[in-house]
Amino acid sequence: MKTHSVTLAMTGASGVQYGLRLLELLTQAGVQSRVLISQPAQVVIGMETDFGLPGRTADQERMLSERFQAQPGQIRVYGREQWTAPVASGSGVSDAMVVCPCTTGTLSAIACGNSRSLIERAADVSIKERRPLILVVRETPFSSIHLENMLRLSQAGVTIMPANPGFYHRPTTIDELVDFMVARVLDHLQIEQQLLPTWGEAKPS
Repeated sequence: MKTHSVTLAMTGASGVQYGLRLLELLTQAGVQSRVLISQPAQVVIGMETDFGLPGRTADQERMLSERFQAQPGQIRVYGREQWTAPVASGSGVSDAMVVCPCTTGTLSAIACGNSRSLIERAADVSIKERRPLILVVRETPFSSIHLENMLRLSQAGVTIMPANPGFYHRPTTIDELVDFMVARVLDHLQIEQQLLPTWGEAKPS
């Protein structure tokens, strides 16, 4: 099944580059992106990148759309408590959802079905509607609590994809390390990508 819409949530873990790069490639692929950015994620974006993301969701939407040359309405940004957003309901759920990067606090909240924020509610809706949900968890080491939460979610059909870039493609830049993880996410979303070859195939030129 072709993926037409993706809910992309970014939380306050290190590694916002993964989420921003994923949004860029989803836009290039013509996918509609519903973007949820937590307040801690906004802080981390300012720490780890030169992006300078504004505080208001309308301004974020405008900036991201311009930055990634999105079509009108292709990128929609929703606030933490915007409960009227489509992703808060099973009738408006996206084809898939990715939390990238995902804090262990968000992991815990999703595992418990807390739904205290729109990110957690959107993830809860994805699970109950049996839509693909991918959590790009960024933490090390993992505690027993983290692992138990991952197991619980995995048993519910959630894909747990820790941010563990590989090295067999011999990356020489940080961007190539980022692209490794983004390529794996795109593969699971069944969105064609040219970032990383299938195992045994030649690396794209």
